[in-house]
Amino acid sequence: MENTFKLTEAGFQNLKQELETLKEVDRKQNLEALKEARAQGDLSENADYDAARDEQARIEARIKEIENILKHSEIIRDTNSRVVMIGKTVIIKFLSNDNVREFTIVGHLEANPLQGKISNESPIGRALIGHKKGNVIQYKAETGTELSVEIIDIK
Repeated sequence: MENTFKLTEAGFQNLKQELETLKEVDRKQNLEALKEARAQGDLSENADYDAARDEQARIEARIKEIENILKHSEIIRDTNSRVVMIGKTVIIKFLSNDNVREFTIVGHLEANPLQGKISNESPIGRALIGHKKGNVIQYKAETGTELSVEIIDIK
């Protein structure tokens, strides 16, 4: 299936938790806000009502989005594989400056470079997938620069 979302088990559970919070907490709070805004009378010039309606649309859109992702997701299970794949943490050394970095390869929905989570669809993620410890890989960064990295370890 082309529209499959690749998620780690943790990413899948995080989305399920967010969906539950949206349905059980946010949706109910929003309904209360709508009731209070309606009670104020004239809806045509009621900023609280407009804000509550906008929030309702945002909540419902996010619920639909998460339900679609969960319905079409593939959970990548951690295997004992010794090759880089989604869900693996990789320690690499940039050969140009000997800078060592640690990244976890995740599906694009979970990517957060500031937390060390890089997408399997990013240039470096794509280049690392399928390689083993000790391999030296060349790839073209988004800036167009050619970089070489060595895989130091895979966890």
